[in-house]
Amino acid sequence: MTENYFNYFTEIEDHFQRARGTGLFLLSPLDWALIEAWKTAGIPLEAVLRGIDQAFEKWRSRPPRGRLQMVNSLAYCAQAIAVEVQAIVDAKVEGGVPAKSSIAAPPFALEEVRGYIARNAAALRKAGLEQLAGSLEGLPLDALYGDLEQLEQRLTAIEEKMIARLRSDASDEALFEARRTLDRELKPYRGKMSAGQLSMLEKQFLERKLLENSGLPRLSLFYLHS
Repeated sequence: MTENYFNYFTEIEDHFQRARGTGLFLLSPLDWALIEAWKTAGIPLEAVLRGIDQAFEKWRSRPPRGRLQMVNSLAYCAQAIAVEVQAIVDAKVEGGVPAKSSIAAPPFALEEVRGYIARNAAALRKAGLEQLAGSLEGLPLDALYGDLEQLEQRLTAIEEKMIARLRSDASDEALFEARRTLDRELKPYRGKMSAGQLSMLEKQFLERKLLENSGLPRLSLFYLHS
């Protein structure tokens, strides 16, 4: 499958909407945190898309009384996606050589990247994060535009520092409320996810909540057109 490195989020969102049969369905904060967790873990896009298909095929094979409740979260597909990931691992162990994915040209120009970095730096500076804003503005974009994965890694490093600062400044009550929200949304799906998946999902979810509560942007290029 030829995939664009920066289409991971939108490909999964579109595929889930098509599989569900409701194009206007909006993903929840839990869903976005789950996609981030998969991206961070290096889960291949192909495995996620196949897992979504398998989960919906299983759901549709149930008798009508077993389909009274719609699939309302990507978390429902987590177990099927884990199976697809294992299938890819097994194929490699057995000597299978999966087709390599090619990284297409990014769907944005260098000037768009410059504007995105400038806007995020301004937001950080407005929040009093002067040093991190300076780190963003100091990135050698002319050089890094030729290696966008390296640029993404640099942005991730700055974002991690930003989130660490937000976490240290957050009140115990704010962190408690975020965890309670996560527990409530995740409760129907806990049996479908491993301890490792749950741990990574909690991390991603809490990070999103910290940023939302602070009005600060994600720095990843995945959010350039959001």
